[in-house]
Amino acid sequence: MNLAELQARAKRNEPLARHTTSRIGGPADLLIEARSGEELSLIVSRADEMNLPCLVLGGGANVLVSDKGIRGMVVINRSKEIKFNVRDTSARVEVDSGVSLISLARDCIERGLAGFEWAIGVPGTVGGGVVGNAGAHGADIASNLYMARILRRGLAPEWWTPRQLAFEYRSSALKKYRLAERPIVLSAIFDLRRDNRTNLERRANEFNNKRKTSQPPGATIGSMFKNPKGDYAGRLIEACGLKGTRIGGAKISEIHANFFVNAEHATASDVMQLVNFAKNEVLKNFGVELELEVELLGDWGQDRIKTDDLFELEDEEA
Repeated sequence: MNLAELQARAKRNEPLARHTTSRIGGPADLLIEARSGEELSLIVSRADEMNLPCLVLGGGANVLVSDKGIRGMVVINRSKEIKFNVRDTSARVEVDSGVSLISLARDCIERGLAGFEWAIGVPGTVGGGVVGNAGAHGADIASNLYMARILRRGLAPEWWTPRQLAFEYRSSALKKYRLAERPIVLSAIFDLRRDNRTNLERRANEFNNKRKTSQPPGATIGSMFKNPKGDYAGRLIEACGLKGTRIGGAKISEIHANFFVNAEHATASDVMQLVNFAKNEVLKNFGVELELEVELLGDWGQDRIKTDDLFELEDEEA
């Protein structure tokens, strides 16, 4: 791989609103797209060698990027390789971390392989799904993950088991690292089982229809808060009479109160004001302190980094 070609693809001051599902986010000092697992590993490793802050972003779901953007380098993960190993009654699939969960679900269904129907309408990528243990309809990443290939900063890639990943509700051991030190998911292997394709399509259609009637369309961040034990964040927010509440361009959805939407040119500041208002109202009315499921990314007060010499890659083959 020619590193000069990677350098040519790098963009300075790229608005991250172009790369998030909410269409919100200020500029990255430097942004580059990784089109394979090898590129992803190389770019992250080079950034570490240069002591350059580096954040990997997948589909841009379930994150809120500051209006001031992200300091250092942002890598957009577009690695796409999928390898199926099908047996008589079961299968395994090895997937690059940049593959979308929706694409993976469709590919599994087409092959008559069960285990990912729940992800048919879930935005985001496999990498982000592993970090946050993405899930829906009573299933999640932890349900059938076999192993994940992880790149810890400054070390060679290694395979982690589900025990090492320590999955929890919408979390994992990876999510507990500081962003600047968080290991990178390069790929993952999932266990699947054979099933009738018609049955799989029926279940996927049911999940899709349920999602379409219960969640808002358009530019959304995703579920804003984790569900507190024994209850639902959306129910608590709705019970406070907050459906439709708007601050600036950000609004609490009338369809599902745990979804905040970019109604009209919303800023991250608009969303955070709305988040704090909803949290305070729920705490005041129910004594429940809601915890964010969405991850806050970026610069909430730092100075910008000079970008002139940030990406000095040698012209060599790797």
